[in-house]
Amino acid sequence: MARDAADQIQCEAIDDDQLPNLITLVGRGIPSSFEITTAGDIELAEGNPREEAIVISNGTAEGTIDSGALRFRFSGELANVHVVDWNGVPAPESPSTPTVHIDYNVPER
Repeated sequence: MARDAADQIQCEAIDDDQLPNLITLVGRGIPSSFEITTAGDIELAEGNPREEAIVISNGTAEGTIDSGALRFRFSGELANVHVVDWNGVPAPESPSTPTVHIDYNVPER
């Protein structure tokens, strides 16, 4: 019995149906930091969080971006997005901070 319970826990991964919402950060070529907090779960939609140096824990994702796009899928409501440029100036005061796009109930492509 104990082995079956352990196998069951290990196989329980969050699938895309449980993460229907999408947030996209688009870098502007300037190193910036971000923190995203949700009322549910969050995970990096593409890529490996370790390679991207993104920390994901308890509905929160944080890391850095300079150019390109990072996409996260999440459940629940978005609680907070905090982005600052390399000088620590927050959006919207800094034109260098990444743009943030939030879409709810986006099907997986």
